[in-house]
Amino acid sequence: MPPIGLIIVIVLILLTLLLSFVTVQQGTIAITTIFGKFRRILRPGLNFKIPFIEKVFKKISVQNRSSELGFQAVTIDQANVNFTAMLLYSVINSDEETIKNVAFKFVDERNFMQALVRSVEGSVRAFVATKKQSEVLILRRDIVEAVKDQLDSTLENWGYHLIDLQLNDITFDEEVMRSMAKVVASNNLKSAAENEGQALLITRTKAAEAEGNFIKISAQAEKDASRLKGEGIALFRQEVAKGMAGAAKEMSEAKLDSSLILFSMWTEAVKNFAQEGKGNVIFLDGSVEGMQKTMKDMMAINQLNTQVNNK
Repeated sequence: MPPIGLIIVIVLILLTLLLSFVTVQQGTIAITTIFGKFRRILRPGLNFKIPFIEKVFKKISVQNRSSELGFQAVTIDQANVNFTAMLLYSVINSDEETIKNVAFKFVDERNFMQALVRSVEGSVRAFVATKKQSEVLILRRDIVEAVKDQLDSTLENWGYHLIDLQLNDITFDEEVMRSMAKVVASNNLKSAAENEGQALLITRTKAAEAEGNFIKISAQAEKDASRLKGEGIALFRQEVAKGMAGAAKEMSEAKLDSSLILFSMWTEAVKNFAQEGKGNVIFLDGSVEGMQKTMKDMMAINQLNTQVNNK
């Protein structure tokens, strides 16, 4: 049996070997100290350290971390806005100076989280305080960018950086929500009234244009009809004149009095008045003197037409 002293020596050697090595997980950086003073950082994997003297002070995760928070802000028009947000942050890098800031700037993780959350809330409140309630909902991305701009330098001094701030929910007090709903409803009614007015204006405009076009077409048609009617009457008169001239020539060759033609025309006219006239009474001078006067007038017109045609 080996002596007790040898056993003690072997135990001490094994204990020294066990305390000389430390395993650091992937995504983690370990910090060692000697007599309370920073010594160095240990990377992921198996690391050697001085046993009994060098101690692992803290292990820091360099992975992305998230945190949810809820808070309230007040707009410039005194409306309360409730925010529900998610923070995504991480250690800037694994450099020695950065890791020292992360390890020694705050007493513990709880104090760091409190400072981070309060800084984010303060930045959001400062931005919202300059905006109206109607602008907040459409400025979600602007709020995030403003917060990141204000916190980047501060977080960098702490060894962290803000990857993203997601505003998951933005709500107002119940009274404000009701008033906003009324505003939206009134705007919708206004838009509907404007659209209806535009539709009515278009309808009436098209109707007026159609009526104008109808009047224009009708006037043009009436004009064309009058022109054609006048041309027809003129042609009729020309044909009548040619017929009368031919008949008068034949009667002259037959040595007959052309006044017979005029008498026949006069009797035909009286007959036409009686058949086509819409009145019930036709006033004619039926005396011999009246007929003779009418015949003389017609013969004078006939002679005048003959002289014009001969010229």
